[in-house]
Amino acid sequence: MDLLETIIDIIIHIDQYLIWIIEEYGVWVYLVLFVIIFVETGLVIMPFLPGDSLLFTSGMLCATGSMNVVYLMVLLFIAAVLGDNINYRIGNYLGLKVFREDSRIFNEKHLIRTRAFFDKYGGKTLIIARFVPFIRTYAPFVAGASSMNKKRFMVYNLAGGALWIISLLLLGYFFGNLPIVKEHYSLVLILISILSMTPLFIKFITNFFFKTKTKTGNRNP
Repeated sequence: MDLLETIIDIIIHIDQYLIWIIEEYGVWVYLVLFVIIFVETGLVIMPFLPGDSLLFTSGMLCATGSMNVVYLMVLLFIAAVLGDNINYRIGNYLGLKVFREDSRIFNEKHLIRTRAFFDKYGGKTLIIARFVPFIRTYAPFVAGASSMNKKRFMVYNLAGGALWIISLLLLGYFFGNLPIVKEHYSLVLILISILSMTPLFIKFITNFFFKTKTKTGNRNP
């Protein structure tokens, strides 16, 4: 429970953490951000890092002059692409056999959920997944484990990485310092997290009603 509370606190107060890092370590903040984005996308055991809120807040701080938005955009794009590429290679090496029902990290539920995305969206899953917490960490792993074509994977990896990094950084850059956003900053970050999870909720609701309808239909004589 302590870990969950810590993660929630970091997500909600990510601006304070970043400001403290900038004040204490200066340009080393670029390395910190690079590592966080790389680890979230590259290591399947770290799906809970606050990628979306981190990018939004970073863009907001870039607008205040604390960081250079162009440098950060290029750096984090590289981190996101490298992360997915490493994740793909790990998945390709380990395969799907590592997923088990009783595993916390390689739980079969994560595999089923991610493969459902692949079944519905194909390679575009790697782009869509960038905006969905947890799914964005498992998607490249599953792509590798499923032996997805390397060149095809890289195309979607580059496109998804660019769209994710650029859109959220610029969103924070242009809107993060608006009075109404700063006044309700914690609420905005929570809203970003909720919106990121929207595809999962839609998928869950669709599956729920589909299964319910199917069961009802099967009961009819």
